[in-house]
Amino acid sequence: MRWLTLYARSRQVPAALAAVLIGAVAVWALAGSGDGRSAPLLPALALAAGATAASVGLGGQDVALDRTAAIRWRFRRAAHVLLIGMVVCAVPLALQVLGEDLATAGFLVRDAAGLTGLVAVGAAVFGARYAWTPPIAWLSVSMVAPSPASVPEEVAGWLLLPPGTPAATWTALVLAALGTTVYALAGPRR
Repeated sequence: MRWLTLYARSRQVPAALAAVLIGAVAVWALAGSGDGRSAPLLPALALAAGATAASVGLGGQDVALDRTAAIRWRFRRAAHVLLIGMVVCAVPLALQVLGEDLATAGFLVRDAAGLTGLVAVGAAVFGARYAWTPPIAWLSVSMVAPSPASVPEEVAGWLLLPPGTPAATWTALVLAALGTTVYALAGPRR
């Protein structure tokens, strides 16, 4: 077998991909015929479900073995995080082609990037088992936060803001870059 096949199997990529697909289809099925552009919660929920499902693969079966292997993990870790972001974003975009248009492409790309960065930070800080906690916590705060009136409030509620909001875009970009960098350099917590 090739290393990529072994890597994908050890990181539970097939199961994570199935979970991403099932989560996105379930959320889009629940959306019904409503206008998603006025209610960004469902697309954000679909993206968060996808990112958290894929977060399981950010840690291998044996973290000590990963740390002592004679291959360069930094580039593979960074590629893994970027691939998660691309898949988490691509699945809802593909579903939009097939049916319900719940959000703009800009919204999906921005939120997928930020949520993937949060998952990567979660894997580096809490381990792959609990990598889901930062995106779910941030989504929970965004859901109950009042309408943003200042930049700090926009940063706190960036997940549900419309695309083109500068504070939301920069927050997502910083989270994506920070998460990818931290996870690539540190790897998952033991």
